[in-house]
Parts: sequence; C-alpha cells; structure tokens
Amino acid sequence: MGRLLFVHAHPDDETLATGVAIADALHRGHDVDLITATLGDEGEVIPPGLSHLVAARDDTIWAHRRGELSTAMAALAGAAREGAVLRHTVLGDQAWSMPGVPATLAPARWRDSGMAGTPSAEHPRAWVRADLGEAAEAMAAIIADSQPDLVVSYDPDGGYGHPDHIRTREVLLAALRRLPERDRPQRRFDIVTPLSWARQDREWLAQHVPAGAGLHIPSTTEPYAVSVVLDHAVTHVVEAPDLVADQAAGLRAHATQVTVFDGYYTLSNNIAARLSGREGFAERGVVTDELIGCGKPWQAGLFD
Repeated sequence: MGRLLFVHAHPDDETLATGVAIADALHRGHDVDLITATLGDEGEVIPPGLSHLVAARDDTIWAHRRGELSTAMAALAGAAREGAVLRHTVLGDQAWSMPGVPATLAPARWRDSGMAGTPSAEHPRAWVRADLGEAAEAMAAIIADSQPDLVVSYDPDGGYGHPDHIRTREVLLAALRRLPERDRPQRRFDIVTPLSWARQDREWLAQHVPAGAGLHIPSTTEPYAVSVVLDHAVTHVVEAPDLVADQAAGLRAHATQVTVFDGYYTLSNNIAARLSGREGFAERGVVTDELIGCGKPWQAGLFD
C-alpha cells in the first residue's frame, strides 16, 4: 500500500476536485494525507441562517469551515479499507499560535485571499501575500513527515484562475525543491479534466437537471475552466462511480459552500455541475513542469 498527499487551498476544494480520488485511494487501502492552506475565510455562505458568519459581518466562517472539513473527511473515509488512514492538516497549525488559544481553535496562519481583484487580498495574512520561504518551510515539514509516494494539487492556472490555488501550487513546488531528494514524493500530479468528459458532463446535465430548477446549465459552447484540457494532455484517470455517494456526503458536509442534488451540485453561483465519479490528472516532474507521458490510453489510477 502507498500514501497519497493532496494539497488544496480551502476547505471543500479537496472534495470538489479530488473527492473521488481520495475515497478511491482509501477504498483500495492506501493512506491519504491532506494539506489545506487556509480556512476559506472569504467564502460566501449559502444557508441564510449562517450568513452572519461571513467576513463582512462576524468574520467567523473559518471556525465553521474547520468543522465542515473534519466532517467531510470522515465522509470520504466511509468506504476506506480497514487499516487505511486519512489525516488532514491546516497549513501552519503545527507552528501557529495565539496567546492562550490552541492552534486548532484559532484562525489559520494564512487567510483566504478571496477572488482576483478583491480587497481581501490586501489582508496581512492573505495567502497570496504569504512569505514564500515561510510557507514553503511549513509545507515541507508536513511533506517530510508524511513521506508520500505521490502528491496531487492544481494545474498552473489553479483550476479556474483562483489566486489562492495558484499560490498553493507555487508553495508546493518551493517546498518540494527545498527537501532533500530522499524526502520528496516519487511522483506529482496536476488536477485536470479531459475535454471529452467536460462535454459529456454538460450534455448529461441538460438531460437530468429539471428545467424549472432555477439553475444555470452550461452549454457545450460556453467557455470551460482552464483546467479542462485536450484529452491527450491527460495522463491518469480515476473512475469510481460507486464512490459518488461518498463524495456527495463529503460535499453535504460543506453546507456553507455547496448544495447537493441527485447526481449534481451547485455552488453559490447556482451553476449546475455533475457528480460524474471520475477525475483526471496530468503527471508532471516532481520539481519541474515537465509532462510525464501523455495521450490515450490513459493510465487507470494514480499508482499505475
């Protein structure tokens, strides 16, 4: 059995982007570690009864999202083979402290920066403003302790251009480069989606989302996220439709951010997205952006 490390920017990213891969790895008996860089302080809140938590009001959503993250991790581990372990760490908790407050009950060392161009990026603790050396040192310490066989995180454009996702990848690469080779994972993967899958998912949504649901169903002619790539740029895939229920349970735990329906979900933007039970990846050099192999047939599973 091996160990996989997933590195994400905010709570819910792990389940939205890699929930199937995490559940599948645990189901196969592998151990999984997760690093979350921030606690999603700038996230919007869907349930009206929790709207007071947002940054512009109580600014305590970070505490609620810590709990959501823990619950989501338990859901993804629901199908774990006996002996497989899932651990998660908020970056900086191992060294961050506030007077009289345990790190796990305090705001994270680094704060959600918000979307590109928003004033929240100027906050002194904003993740995009993090000192690269300090952040990389904190992440390198977790990686050295984890000793993963492989690590998974975002593509160079952060999935859909989110500044925190881009910064997370930059810090990950800096952390890997400062580690001695013996402490580095053997392989590294970007999260990507084959274009053929993205088109199929939109066609499926058009057929399955009720017309009167009040949701936006993207057409196949609308722009795709930057993480949607031509099929030949994908190297590995995880296909585990039987684990969609586990991913859906994980997403329901992130109730401030996600609304889950039968086979699909929406964020606060009310744009429908399919729960397809499959995720794609592109293998890169461990400390470079060299693409390691490409083209069909894709490798099944991240250890192949």
